[in-house]
Amino acid sequence: MEVRVVTPDGVERHKPGDLPDLVTRGDGVLWVDVPEADPDAARVLGEVFGFHPRAVQDCLQRNAVPKVHLYGDHVFVVLHAPEAGRGGHIHYVELDQFVGPRYLVTVHGPVNPAVDPAVARRETDAVAARTDGGRFRPASGPELSAAVVSALSGRMRDHLSTQTREVWRYEQQVTGGQLGDPERFLDGMFRVRHGLLAVRTMASLSHEVYGRMHALAVFGPEGQRLLENTVDQFQRLATMARTQEDYLQGVMDFYQTRANTKMMIAAERLAVIAAVTLPVTALSSVLGMNVIVNSATDPALLTELLIVMVAMSITLLIWAKRQGWW
Repeated sequence: MEVRVVTPDGVERHKPGDLPDLVTRGDGVLWVDVPEADPDAARVLGEVFGFHPRAVQDCLQRNAVPKVHLYGDHVFVVLHAPEAGRGGHIHYVELDQFVGPRYLVTVHGPVNPAVDPAVARRETDAVAARTDGGRFRPASGPELSAAVVSALSGRMRDHLSTQTREVWRYEQQVTGGQLGDPERFLDGMFRVRHGLLAVRTMASLSHEVYGRMHALAVFGPEGQRLLENTVDQFQRLATMARTQEDYLQGVMDFYQTRANTKMMIAAERLAVIAAVTLPVTALSSVLGMNVIVNSATDPALLTELLIVMVAMSITLLIWAKRQGWW
């Protein structure tokens, strides 16, 4: 657990044992970052800060969707960020926040064992580096929270950029006719669409959460600008992700059209083969046993039969050509 007090003059680091005194301190912005919610952290959240037991419990478990709970002197917010996993799987990295006028408590929710725990702290570490380096001096808890959320939306934007590059790659392959194994090709495009859908879902749900906070003016008149900026970020991310989804769907439709066209051409060629060979096969099967026999084969009749068969094949080929089948 990292405890900081950000003041206009610098950043003070404290021990968790100093929290009872720091909570009542009147100057600076108190920032408590909990890398992993455990019983000790839950005790601090409940006893020192007096947070609602349900909100504390939410920090100890994984939450399927973002949420916001409003309390008398603070706001509890749950958000998610995307993290690419194996095989196109998208991990939901959870970030919980308790935002008060003079403090921010960030709690990193449980993550999949396949995810590096450091990944969950990416946003808070980035903002902490800015405060420690003197590049950012928040004057309130909402301002500090807005910086963390902006970093989280940046992760969404980076993930969206990665998926967009994949969309471009598939578009170039489809238009260039370099399709390779159709099954693997389609599987890859569906995985990219899954990545775009994950970003759009996270951004859309987060937009709804912050839209409600803005509608209720939870941070007061001075915090409306921060909420408006956050709402706009999530809305734009959702729109861009949906646009890329539509573009990828167009690529998939183009690919499926080309594949269906090739199948149709192949079916037409098979029909030509069948049309050419079937009458000949039928004729030979009926007359062969009567014309070609081991004891007495009539050469003249056999020659006449072969000429008829060749003429039939040529006639059928000419007819198929006029029909545009080949």
